[in-house]
Amino acid sequence: MANPLPLSSNSTRTNIPAQRWNAPLPQTLRPPASLPYRPGLSLLPSALRPHCLAKDRLRVWRPTSARNTLDTLGLPINLSPADLSRIADVLELAFAPSTREVYGTGLLLFHVFCDMKNIPEDQRAPASALLLSSFVATLAGSYAPKSITNYLYGVRAWHIIHGSPWHPNTSETEAIIKAANSIRPASSKQKPRRPFTIDYMLAIRSQLDISAPLDAAVFACLTTTFYTTARLGEFTVPNLKPASFSNTTHVTPAHVSVARDRNNLEMTCFHIPRTKSSAAGEDLSWAEQHGLTDPKAALSNHLLVNTPPADGPLFAYRFRKGSRPLTKTKMIAVMAKAASTVLLDPLQGHGIRIGSTLEYLLRGVPFDVVKAKGRWSSDSFLLYLRKHAQIMAPFMQASPVLQDSFIRFTMPPVR
Repeated sequence: MANPLPLSSNSTRTNIPAQRWNAPLPQTLRPPASLPYRPGLSLLPSALRPHCLAKDRLRVWRPTSARNTLDTLGLPINLSPADLSRIADVLELAFAPSTREVYGTGLLLFHVFCDMKNIPEDQRAPASALLLSSFVATLAGSYAPKSITNYLYGVRAWHIIHGSPWHPNTSETEAIIKAANSIRPASSKQKPRRPFTIDYMLAIRSQLDISAPLDAAVFACLTTTFYTTARLGEFTVPNLKPASFSNTTHVTPAHVSVARDRNNLEMTCFHIPRTKSSAAGEDLSWAEQHGLTDPKAALSNHLLVNTPPADGPLFAYRFRKGSRPLTKTKMIAVMAKAASTVLLDPLQGHGIRIGSTLEYLLRGVPFDVVKAKGRWSSDSFLLYLRKHAQIMAPFMQASPVLQDSFIRFTMPPVR
């Protein structure tokens, strides 16, 4: 018979080596200083909610009904406070840092709402379905539906991390969020994000000196992001702080490889160790292209000019006597300056992924292939099909092959 699992750390059973349990978790820096709350979003003083960074609120702010060492019958379980803390620490890692920051904003709004309504602490978690519906309805008209959804998910994540039951009236909250779209403020409606195109990238390249370290890194990052249909943040780092880069999260030169299929067609692959949607990481790739936007030539030039360290950021560039990682802010600034020089409007980073999606579709790449390559969810992917008639044109002609391809993708299977 196999040995039973060990009890908590205060147990006398030690038949399994201690080092196999409670493996160290990734360090989460929690600097004590943070910016003041914005006007109108200040909380009433509470020891349960100390002032901290938005990304730390899910863990640091505690409900009165936090997870305890009693079972459902009120009987004590042989678990220590450290065991309970371990559960919360691990659960927090289920949410990416950027997600925790957005959710932390939603949690702040929830408690400001509760303060305004004089909601007792013990009614904030577990929150009743009625309270949650009222919270969502209060946000409607002031925030966009997507923001409201994220803020509600923030309250949900807080419940999960601290072991509080989560029982919203899902049908009701979804209907309120849907209704919020009709009364959303004009300021919350973003202008359509314009896509990058091959011509736009060529215009930018004309204003760059790709023999210079920064420009070489920017153009290589641009072409790689474009032809892998990636998010710009997957190939850049958030800021220049040492803690913003980790070779277990970001792409390094060691994560680049070359693969060939049975026809000897070559692909350059990039393994992202961890992404927002996959803790196990994802693989992206591009093939050599014709013309001056060829990502293979741009990457080779970058590696020659900058020789980034094997365990450092892939698009690090030579700076003074060392190297500096390419941040998203710096890259967008360089591209914006180049675009302005040739009288083009600067585009946002998300436009690279949008432009890549459109480029592959206009080349006639099947919808499902582009959808998989860009890792698009169905709703956001189909948005581009509706907005660009030229993508649909080849599938609306008299060619049975193209029509069959379109129907197979758009029509549900027969059951």
